[in-house]
Amino acid sequence: MFRIGSGIDFHQLVEDRDLWLGGVRIPHSKGAKGHSDADVLLHAICDALLGALSLGDIGVHFPDTSEEFRNIDSKILLRRTIDLIKNKGWRVVNVDSTLMLEKPKIKPFVPEMQQVIARILDVEVQEVSIKATTTEKMGFVGREEGLFAQATVLLQKAGE
Repeated sequence: MFRIGSGIDFHQLVEDRDLWLGGVRIPHSKGAKGHSDADVLLHAICDALLGALSLGDIGVHFPDTSEEFRNIDSKILLRRTIDLIKNKGWRVVNVDSTLMLEKPKIKPFVPEMQQVIARILDVEVQEVSIKATTTEKMGFVGREEGLFAQATVLLQKAGE
């Protein structure tokens, strides 16, 4: 048995914040604003995993009203999410994701992001696809006011 999930996350870009994408700190003049470290890619993957099993979204499991999650490393959130998925008897087959941001170019960081995510999800690196695109200077992404990520995951019932 298989299940597919999709997730999406948005954050504003602000000065005096680190930019975390895919569990990797990316050098840039702006970072994502949020209650946690605001890693849009990991948040989108969490939502995709949760959605595949109809378990709500990241806000249900890790509310931004909780001090427990203030400035938390999103890798911890992804680990807790994958533990929940595994405890329900499922495993990740693959992840396909897209980051939308004008700057910085993330291509040099993709291999490290893939390694970080693959390690947490307990899959091979080639099972984690990370793509990036700009919006050709259009909208809030084009004006560098924010960024967003989309992710799709395929889950398989463990043992099948």
